[in-house]
Amino acid sequence: MGESALRAVAKRQAPRWLVEAVRWRRSVWGDLRLRLLTEVGHLPSHRLRNACYRRAGLVLARTSSIHWRAEFYAPERIVIGAYTTIGDSAFLDGRSGLWIGDRVNLGSHVTIWTRQHDIDSRDFAEVGGPVTVGNYAVLGSGCTVLPGVTIGAGAVVAAGAVVTRDVAEYTMVAGVPARFVRDRPRDLDYRLGYAKRFV
Repeated sequence: MGESALRAVAKRQAPRWLVEAVRWRRSVWGDLRLRLLTEVGHLPSHRLRNACYRRAGLVLARTSSIHWRAEFYAPERIVIGAYTTIGDSAFLDGRSGLWIGDRVNLGSHVTIWTRQHDIDSRDFAEVGGPVTVGNYAVLGSGCTVLPGVTIGAGAVVAAGAVVTRDVAEYTMVAGVPARFVRDRPRDLDYRLGYAKRFV
C-alpha cells in the first residue's frame, strides 16, 4: 500500500477534530511560510535570499538572480533556468506550475499568475493553468501574465501589458490586453543573471 493510500485510510479512520487540527496546522504553516519568504526578500544579499528560496523548493539555476522584495505562491512549483534575471518586486505564482527558461529577463514589478477565480462560476471557483516563459523572453516592468499562458522563446512583453493569451516566439506584444506589435530578431546570443549589489 502506497503512502497516499495509507494517508487516505488514516484520514477516514481519524476523529474529525484531528483531521481539522491537521488541516488547520497545514494552512497556518503554508501562510506563515509565504510570509517568511516575503521577509527573506528584504535581505540585502542575493546569495542568502537565493539559498532560502531554494530551501523552500524553488528551482533556481546558480547563474540566475532574483532581486529584492520578490513574493511567491507555491515556490516549490517554480523553475527558473540559467542566466535569467528577475527584477525587484516580482510576484511569481507557482500554484499551477511556472516554468521560466534560460536567459530570460523579467523587469521590476512583473506579476505572473497561474490561478484566478472564475467570475461566472456560481461558487467563484478557482481555475487556472501553468505558465511557461521561453528562453530569451523579455517581460517589461509592470506587466501581468495571466494563467495558462505560454510566452514563446525570444518574445517581448512591453511594460505595463496584460497578457491574456499565448505570445508567439520572437514577437513583441503591448497593451491591455496585449496585442502583436512587431517581430524580433531570432539570432539572439546573450547571458543575463546579473545581480545588483544589495538589492
